[in-house]
Amino acid sequence: MPNGQPTPGLLISERWASGDGEHLLKVSAPFGGQLLATLRESTPAEVDAAVTQAVTTFAAQELSPFERARILRRASELIAERAEDFARSIVAEAGKPIRDARAEVARAVLTFELCAQEATRQAGEVVPVDGTPGSENRRAFTIPRPAGVVCAITPFNGPVNQLSHKVPTAIAAGCTVVVKPAELTPLSAIMLVQTMLDAGLPPGHVVMVQGRGETVGQQLLEDPRFAVYSFTGSTAVGAHIRRTVGLRKTLLELGNNSANIVHMDADLGLAAKSLARSLSVYAGQVCISAQRILVHERVFDHFAALLAEQVRALIVGDPSEESTDVGPMISLEAAKRAEEWVAEAVADGAELVCGGQRDGQFLAPAVLTRPSPRSSLVCREAFAPVAVLIPYATLGEALHIANDTEYGLQAGIFTASLDVALAAAQRLDVGGVIVNDASSYRVDSMPYGGIKQSGTGREGVRYAVEEMTDSRLVVLNLQQPVDEGL
Repeated sequence: MPNGQPTPGLLISERWASGDGEHLLKVSAPFGGQLLATLRESTPAEVDAAVTQAVTTFAAQELSPFERARILRRASELIAERAEDFARSIVAEAGKPIRDARAEVARAVLTFELCAQEATRQAGEVVPVDGTPGSENRRAFTIPRPAGVVCAITPFNGPVNQLSHKVPTAIAAGCTVVVKPAELTPLSAIMLVQTMLDAGLPPGHVVMVQGRGETVGQQLLEDPRFAVYSFTGSTAVGAHIRRTVGLRKTLLELGNNSANIVHMDADLGLAAKSLARSLSVYAGQVCISAQRILVHERVFDHFAALLAEQVRALIVGDPSEESTDVGPMISLEAAKRAEEWVAEAVADGAELVCGGQRDGQFLAPAVLTRPSPRSSLVCREAFAPVAVLIPYATLGEALHIANDTEYGLQAGIFTASLDVALAAAQRLDVGGVIVNDASSYRVDSMPYGGIKQSGTGREGVRYAVEEMTDSRLVVLNLQQPVDEGL
């Protein structure tokens, strides 16, 4: 352990502490295995104290929309000033290639700015109750009110970006927030919360605890004082959250095995380039990465060759190197599981076109063709740099295959036909349809979320802020003024 002392990762009020917990959380680099930090898991008493402060602050100190905007805008500026430090932290603890890490930080800069703008845009609406007989003298309108204390639980695969869609949106809505980052990647999250304090966020509006999901996470779920839960992670954990928290608001961004359709009239070069990038970005550890690629049988062989050429050209290696496209997976267990799924698919009849070889935590990006519809790579979320190519004869068949899954986050389609694109948009059972780009396209202002087992609610700044506010109806029973001369 560096200096033998745990890194401060517990934030209650404005003071960071290492905590009193006996269980140690070791943060190691996916590339090279270097021990980066050790944190103590927050004790039950510390978790309770953190929630208590967030509850007390929410009741006692509501920031005005202008104050929220000023603080969030300053935080955006500070993130930009510290961008390289953030990026290097992401590379170290998450194994994300440096170019992708820098892109993640740039997104955070924009997301905080969007949150600053949204803090001053919240508005209600006029409700025309005076159009109801007997209510001619009444006027009604709604006002947005902060929902309460938000619990934000973030995953390892976007330690800055994921937190940026939960904490500043809560602040923009006027809520306070308790953060529990992934135990594998807490260091960037600590930096980001400190940046918000440096930007002038008063103590208690954001607090942070550390720990495993089964301990600290479970305590947070069982605490009745939270009004909103915002979580990104697996479908199994999301389902557990819903069962535990009951009727309280939940924003759940969960699993997926994205379908991408390459129709017979598609620009195959564009599709191959886009999908090679999509299936491999951050070693495929993105919930909207391309996994199931459905290709029209007329262009199947040609497209498979183009995609394989693009995938073979990807550079796998040290994530700190500027030329690296694909770094290590988050853990050895994750890499081994992906390798096993590839072997399972081949044993069940799929052809391995390229990749699939594992070297420690590295998995060479893999493309397989004609897998069994029962294989894990078709039915489950791979969360690895692997895609399967499936032929189809008609658009109807492609849409049926794409929808034949428990997931429904995002899908992509490549076509030159507006009719085909709109037919897909209407019939794909997903939260978002991306035309002539991969399913992994996302910008932070757009509504983002899924249906079926892919979650509930929507992220994207304006939409997340709406999820974290309550709409309060006000009805005025107007009387005739005393001065009837009016």
